[in-house]
Amino acid sequence: MNPLKTFLRAALLVLSLVLFLPAGAAQAAVAAQAAVAAQAAIPASNTKSGEDLGASSGKPLLGGVLEWGEDDAAGFADRLQATPALLGHDVSFPMTSGEKGYLREFLAQSAASGAHALLTVNPSVPLTDVNAAGAADFAGQLEELAQGFPGKLLIRFAPDMNTSWVSWGQQPGDYVTAFRAVAQAFESKSNAVMVWQPFQARDYPFTRNRDAPAPGTPGFVALDTNSDGDWNGSDAPYAPYYPGDDAVDWTGLTALHDDTGGGAAVNTLPRDGELAAFFNGTARGAASVQGAGSDGGDSDFYESYAVKRDKPLLLQTAAYFSPTAGGPSEAEIKSGWWRQVLDEAAPGKLERIAAVVWDEKTDMGDAGNTIIDWRLTRNPDVAAAAGAALKDSTLVTGPVTRTVEGLGGAPGNTLSGVPAGIAAAALLAGAILLWFLPVRLRPAKGWTYSDTSSRDSRVDLMRGLAILFVVVNHVGMTSLFQLLTQETIGFVSGAELFVLLSGLVLGMVYGPKAQDNIGEIAQKTGRRAGKLYVTALAVVVLVFVLSLLPLFNSDVLTTFTDQGTGGAGRSGAGRTYDLYTGMQGLLQFPVSGAVIPAVLLLQFGPWQFNVMGLYVIMLLVSPLILLALARGKVLWVLAATTALYIAGTVFRLRILPSQFEDSFPLMVWQVLFVLGLVGGYYRRTLVAWLSAHRWVVGVCAAITVAFAVMSWANPYLANEYDVRLALTSDANYRAVYDQFFGRTYLEPGRLLNVLTLLVTAYALLTAYWKPIERAVGWLLIPLGRATLYVFIMHVVLIAVVANIPALQQGNIWLNTAAYALIVALLWVMVRTKFLFRIIPT
Repeated sequence: MNPLKTFLRAALLVLSLVLFLPAGAAQAAVAAQAAVAAQAAIPASNTKSGEDLGASSGKPLLGGVLEWGEDDAAGFADRLQATPALLGHDVSFPMTSGEKGYLREFLAQSAASGAHALLTVNPSVPLTDVNAAGAADFAGQLEELAQGFPGKLLIRFAPDMNTSWVSWGQQPGDYVTAFRAVAQAFESKSNAVMVWQPFQARDYPFTRNRDAPAPGTPGFVALDTNSDGDWNGSDAPYAPYYPGDDAVDWTGLTALHDDTGGGAAVNTLPRDGELAAFFNGTARGAASVQGAGSDGGDSDFYESYAVKRDKPLLLQTAAYFSPTAGGPSEAEIKSGWWRQVLDEAAPGKLERIAAVVWDEKTDMGDAGNTIIDWRLTRNPDVAAAAGAALKDSTLVTGPVTRTVEGLGGAPGNTLSGVPAGIAAAALLAGAILLWFLPVRLRPAKGWTYSDTSSRDSRVDLMRGLAILFVVVNHVGMTSLFQLLTQETIGFVSGAELFVLLSGLVLGMVYGPKAQDNIGEIAQKTGRRAGKLYVTALAVVVLVFVLSLLPLFNSDVLTTFTDQGTGGAGRSGAGRTYDLYTGMQGLLQFPVSGAVIPAVLLLQFGPWQFNVMGLYVIMLLVSPLILLALARGKVLWVLAATTALYIAGTVFRLRILPSQFEDSFPLMVWQVLFVLGLVGGYYRRTLVAWLSAHRWVVGVCAAITVAFAVMSWANPYLANEYDVRLALTSDANYRAVYDQFFGRTYLEPGRLLNVLTLLVTAYALLTAYWKPIERAVGWLLIPLGRATLYVFIMHVVLIAVVANIPALQQGNIWLNTAAYALIVALLWVMVRTKFLFRIIPT
């Protein structure tokens, strides 16, 4: 027997067994976790008072809402020298499949700290779509995820509902109905506490929300509480949004020290009594002062909603500080505000305060040019001072529940209904298959790729597959299509393939001309880059205009909900970002000096389209790379791209303020485009070399298959409609995934997977082209030859889907049919060249 084949087969078997053995261990580990969780669970009391959570009069709980992608409960406790008794995390309504694993892990951290969990539930659908059925489904999913959690779940549904900057804001009728539906769903859950939390009313009603009721409607009548025909600061800021005593267990108030209401970044010292004024309503704006008393006392939040209604009160707070704004120091601002917080929560003061939660996060303002640091513990000196003041206060620190280790991982001993035994059998079958699989592909006669034209249809088919993955994942409906598109062929998404193949095509097209016509190439790539840039600007502006339409839901394009795969890491899942913050300055006169440069630098725009900025930059520099290749400097090119990749991955360097740098850091993602460009330039040489060294293709295929099997154990992607293999515990898997297969910074394992997949797919298409082309070529090749057109049009289709209520209900069969219609529509549009004269292809 050929010794090389023997070695490779043995290596493949060992690799398969390495993947196989954790399956049985995973079953025991998960079962053990379930046993620990069940043993640690404590009987839930029927009361939902502050005392039931460990707080008492004048002794509120210490809480924190952390920047989970960069922080954890242990780190916060270490910096503050105090363990939080309450930890906060965001979750979407309806809950997405990707959030479930992250939420379980958050609950694990809370359980390990002996802390209760504060869940901020942010509706991702219109309030009118929050109904009893959806609320019951949400409550059921949360109950399942919280199995074994020993603490209470504080459900803070759609907070700050009286403001204009949240999508659910200033819609009192719809909000009350939605809140009551959610409260009803949790009524029987004895460990759940419903929290109603508006924003402090200074400057109410702020800038009017575009979805706020129009004059003459019943909703406007509800907002015009003094019936003077106008809605202004004289009207009650809280009463229209109150869901009723029977639906609210705790009240809450967001009260921040923040003097940037006029829009300018400014650091200021807290005024004496500022926090108290937020509670008693004397901090309200000029309009309310003019009409003092006309709101019936509603502005005194503490008296009206905590004392008279006998409700525990949760205070969420933080202090504004921008390192670039000048003025007082961070220590002066945050220490001064922290003292006010501790003073107001002390015995004899506002004794209904049952929890003090600090918003330990950062933010961006002023068109993305201003860093806002709300954190109390970033600065060691500030953290030490805060910790010392905390020790002298009456705030209750953790643990306040029984501590539980090992709560992470999906409940039960299966992952999405697939027992570990079945997973083990599948892997064993895969190992046997790999053992008997010849290293060299032996295609049937007449099946090989034989087209000798300059256009490579194999690349077009792969590009078509990549753009199909992009479309499905960006539209974001739960469907059967996700079984094939969400990292099911390895740790690879459509984005990596899209970028790599774009570079490959550029190298194939312009490589033969680089030696003698570099000037012509520079002109063509420059024009192409200009066309893409103008297209990107047009999309940014068009989406902004659509967002101003009162009846059009543009949130899917103007906001981004982190799924845990971005730069913030897995624990950032559930956090929602406004991608157009500051662009409203275009509507002001005079226009802010920061807005227009931010637009031109593509700092705004839908996240589904932001990779276009990366293409613009890479097209502009591609003539220089081609020139270097034409002069035989390939090693220099490879060394340079590798050095940039390493620097970008290790140091997380950001070159441009453009939005694409958040998802596709230029120094990192350039490596895919450049490697593709080099591969396209030397395509014929590489193909000939691989044909002569087929064992290399075999190794690439083995690695690709191994990564594909591993990716089917990904708990990030598991949901009730999915099938995942229980190879190891969720915690172990996520640790390996984040270190070696993270997407944003193209961790080494993911980069290797992309490259081996390309080699394997190209070899497979070469050997079995005829049957594959007949099966899927008719669909994928046309899409692959018009990827830019499809990419632009898919943004339009995303907006259309977001405004069809029936497609927002999570019906897997309806959504699958909708996806089939979307793909068919794109195919027909490409085949008929619909608007090809207007939209770039």
